[in-house]
Amino acid sequence: MIIGVPKEIKNNENRVGMTPAGVEGLVSRGHKVFVENNAGVGSGISNEEYINAGAEILETAADVWGKVEMVVKVKEPIAPEYQYFRPGLILFTYLHLAAEEALTKALIENEVVSIAYETVEENGTLPLLTPMSEVAGRLATQMGANWLTKYNGGSGVLMGGVPGVEPAKVVVVGGGIVGVNATKMAHGLGAEVTILDVNPHQMRYLDDLFHGNVKTVMSNKYNLARLIKDADFVVGAVLIPGAKAPSLITDEMIKTMKPGSVIVDVAIDQGGCVEGITPTTHENPVNIRHDVVLYSVANMPGSVSRTSTFALTNCTLPYAIKLADLGYKKACELDPGLAKGMNVYKGKVCYKAVAEAFDMEYAPLEELL
Repeated sequence: MIIGVPKEIKNNENRVGMTPAGVEGLVSRGHKVFVENNAGVGSGISNEEYINAGAEILETAADVWGKVEMVVKVKEPIAPEYQYFRPGLILFTYLHLAAEEALTKALIENEVVSIAYETVEENGTLPLLTPMSEVAGRLATQMGANWLTKYNGGSGVLMGGVPGVEPAKVVVVGGGIVGVNATKMAHGLGAEVTILDVNPHQMRYLDDLFHGNVKTVMSNKYNLARLIKDADFVVGAVLIPGAKAPSLITDEMIKTMKPGSVIVDVAIDQGGCVEGITPTTHENPVNIRHDVVLYSVANMPGSVSRTSTFALTNCTLPYAIKLADLGYKKACELDPGLAKGMNVYKGKVCYKAVAEAFDMEYAPLEELL
């Protein structure tokens, strides 16, 4: 198979979809890999390293997209890339389609074989979402600590306080991978952390994980409103796989927060869990609402691109090899977890949560295959 790795063009997105090790792994199995010129520079990977691993460097994105059977990316394609879509092209990347109607329609119209990292499953987990959720969760706390500083418009609260002065009150909404990693960082900095989740079993796990030093509270509207009112920093870490995130943090709740408090909505890729929130960029990362700082950058891990690239590709490469070796049909037949990554196929939406998000017809993949 011929695989292409284009340069990411989303605002300040410095990750890349494949490392030289990935190139070597594919080339050694008889596949051909084309990498766009300087695609890896933002992650500290040179053209020469790709060439030494067996890749061929192509000058433009059009060259890469046009000459390959499968494109391996990091972020969902943005509007300037839609022109490269064509029937039968395999696209293997994060897609987050439940929050991207225009992209969904473009993939349908062009009959792109659209496999989303974030909905691939393995033993009930999301193995290709996990590494970036770990990064984003840890970054969320770093961003919160930064935006709490007075010169950034925050309340001037130090996350861990000092002897004789209370630490920041941190509320983490969602006890999954993002929430756990945000909590690890906030607790490690000495903050007073409360984490909310709807799953009693997960709260027992969290209580054991943090040896009772982090408060666990059942997530419901009453508890959210009560805790957010007193919070200095809130992390939105809610995930419904493949579906639009629910707006759990309402505008009324934000109105009750102290001036200079900070919310980081890590769920923004899936539409966000803060009512009315919109994606921001690394260039302009925050909005102010009711004197509260809202951070909603849709590609947070892109700011720590080298760590993120290697963490992501460690997990995506085995699936890329499987798709290249077997072809997507055979790979999906043999690996039901990989098949769950298929979001659009033959011009049909085959991931139920995406179809429901836009009131589109849902076509089960097994019927299409």
